[in-house]
Amino acid sequence: MVISKISRDLKLVIRSFVEQPNLVSSLVFHLPPSLYRSFRIQTELAMELSDGIALCSRLVCFTVFGSILLTGRALSIRFPHRNSQVPNDSPNRPLKTAVFALGSFWRSESAFGCLDGVVRTTVGYAGGSKTNPEYRSLGDHAESVKIEYDPRLINYKQLLEVFWSSHDSRQVFGQGPDVGNQYRSIIFTNGSEESRLAAIGKEREQTKSKSSIVTTQIQQLGTFYPAEPEHQKFELKRHPFLLQLIGNLPEEDLEMSSLAAKLNSYAAELCPTATQKQIDAKINDIIRKGWPILREL
Repeated sequence: MVISKISRDLKLVIRSFVEQPNLVSSLVFHLPPSLYRSFRIQTELAMELSDGIALCSRLVCFTVFGSILLTGRALSIRFPHRNSQVPNDSPNRPLKTAVFALGSFWRSESAFGCLDGVVRTTVGYAGGSKTNPEYRSLGDHAESVKIEYDPRLINYKQLLEVFWSSHDSRQVFGQGPDVGNQYRSIIFTNGSEESRLAAIGKEREQTKSKSSIVTTQIQQLGTFYPAEPEHQKFELKRHPFLLQLIGNLPEEDLEMSSLAAKLNSYAAELCPTATQKQIDAKINDIIRKGWPILREL
């Protein structure tokens, strides 16, 4: 009876708006399960809504109110239009750039986004001779990640430590299950000081074990080619509910967002444990209040 009433109300709301595809299915399937009184309610609600979703070939909603049973009370959550305004993540801050290749850039990007002082991350291609490489035609380039950081909060040596700890620098012709030259390990340097720190780090890694050779290359950074939009913030995009929490940013704004970089690491569970819990609490608080626009962490 309660389930039928909830789904009936939501169907009426669905018919009242037109804009965002799959929004209602995201509401049902991507909210944390802890918000539901039981798995049975979550499942039955999804089943009840399926008919309503089928009625609309394309849903674009200015606001969707989802009534969900929680400790005997109804919870309302509003999803707004796409947010076209991006906070100025780095006002007047002198930033530096580091570029590394350490396997698939989908995972590599998320290794750096949660670090204090990292302002934004971008995946792309570097280290090769092909002009304007693409994912399906990258030539001799390596999948890479560009990190823009505030040197007052984090330094290049600290970024190198994350680089070394985030992949197997001794693996040849690939990284983990990914096999190919595009997954090779490279530190791209920009100046003699970075080259010196990279060489010291490589030597230290080699002394840890002499049974195999550290294959990491150290080379001067040439042109960094940003990858196609679908490869940016890949881990974050696997969690549509998180994208909705930050206002469904356009691709170009998502790439430049510090918040998206941090949530990308959070989605991959690569933030420090304390930070993961802090973000969990922040998101749960927003959901509880019913206004799911996350502005900062």
